[in-house]
Amino acid sequence: QVQLVESGGGLVQAGGSLRLSCATSGRTFSSYTMGWFRQAPGKEREFVAAISWSGSFTNYADSVKGRFTISRDNAKNTVYLQMNSLKPEETAIYYCAADTQPYARWRVVVPSSYDYWGQGTQVTVSS
Repeated sequence: QVQLVESGGGLVQAGGSLRLSCATSGRTFSSYTMGWFRQAPGKEREFVAAISWSGSFTNYADSVKGRFTISRDNAKNTVYLQMNSLKPEETAIYYCAADTQPYARWRVVVPSSYDYWGQGTQVTVSS
């Protein structure tokens, strides 16, 4: 099995930035498509960003394009989410997830595609 641990969440003012990290276990990290999702109270879990195993392909929710950047360092078994110009409505728990199936654009936006999930890290954006 694979374990994922998120870190880097916290409290920021609107317009501020945070960098989230997701550390993964196992030797097969480089084979996984990695995604970030978020869930606010009373809301559905929402796709944020995804990256293929090689880093060649990325996908972003329309709401975060131009402000968030997903990246990965396979040598460190870590995926990152750089979040800039944060908005209060983006307050949520942010989750890292891993998909063991080959990358496909239609798959990465669907939570049920992912095989492993972290426990989440809280991001709070104040106005």
